[in-house]
Amino acid sequence: MPPILLPASAAAFAPRSTPNVVLGSKVERWLTETLKRTNRVKRPLNSVPQHFRCLSETLSHPSAIWTLCSLVLPKAPESELRKDENPLVEALFNYQMVAIEAYIVHVDMVSQHEVAFKLTPETIEALVEYHKDIHSVDTAAATWNWSEKEVQLKKLQDDFKQAINRFVYRTNAIALEGLEEDGAGELLRGKSDEVRSAIMGLFLPLLPPPPRVVDVVRPTPLLPSSTGAENWWQPTMPQPQHTSMDTWRMVPSSPNTTSSDATSSMWASMGMNEMQLPSPSSSFSETYSTECDSPPQFYSAPMTTAPYTAAMTTAPIPQLPLPSTLLQQQCSTSMGFGGFDWGRYQDFALPFAM
Repeated sequence: MPPILLPASAAAFAPRSTPNVVLGSKVERWLTETLKRTNRVKRPLNSVPQHFRCLSETLSHPSAIWTLCSLVLPKAPESELRKDENPLVEALFNYQMVAIEAYIVHVDMVSQHEVAFKLTPETIEALVEYHKDIHSVDTAAATWNWSEKEVQLKKLQDDFKQAINRFVYRTNAIALEGLEEDGAGELLRGKSDEVRSAIMGLFLPLLPPPPRVVDVVRPTPLLPSSTGAENWWQPTMPQPQHTSMDTWRMVPSSPNTTSSDATSSMWASMGMNEMQLPSPSSSFSETYSTECDSPPQFYSAPMTTAPYTAAMTTAPIPQLPLPSTLLQQQCSTSMGFGGFDWGRYQDFALPFAM
């Protein structure tokens, strides 16, 4: 979209001057009919220069003031408004109607096909006074007090004064259909609502500063105290729990099976955790056989002289009778003593040396 160029008369605080009119090589028919309707003196409109001269003189007339819209504004701050049971009485005494008037500063019938309006000095002055005397009081009463509130309120008023002087309303050139005698006119086709919304959008509220973010200083969590300062970093090792084993009970596979009371009491008084196993001396182990074709063979781990295994190999393994000696010609490996299943002997295989 090409930049929109406006004449110098459209700048803020610029005085009114002859509007800038740009017509194409062919004039629209509706524009010709509008000029013939609004001119008291009949003049020929047969060429583009004739249309240009007629339109420029009509819009430059001192009475060529357009009414863009009307605003209903309160006459006093909200705290000073009259209270009455009749809403009609409140409306008559508390509100006023302000006409938003403007004049045309630019007409482009070639590139943008638009017309630009600038507010009259009287309208600007009325809006500035309303903003200062009424709007500023209401918006200040609606906010809490802080140290720079007056400075911000003054800045709000200055910003509105600059914005309302820079305000230029641009719309389609078809708006010239509302042209009347002596260059005056009104906006048609609902364009007044656009102007009303644009002007009311310039009345900004007074915004207080955001609340300061207070950093909450949280205390550093203390480490749990310990009895020994030198061992506070060492993790606590869980103590092994010794579970009591049930007494060895022999489950006979036949009615003829008997056992000795002495050996039964010996196995009942010994737990599984009391057996000490030597460290492995080699990776080779021979599978223990439970078949009855040959007598059972027993192996004992040799004594090693390595420094790191001396503590474990110096204690001899007690010679205890195995449960197999308590059976008479029994070949079953599933008998148990005190819940111990001898069918799982592979889970407790002992290392043996060649």
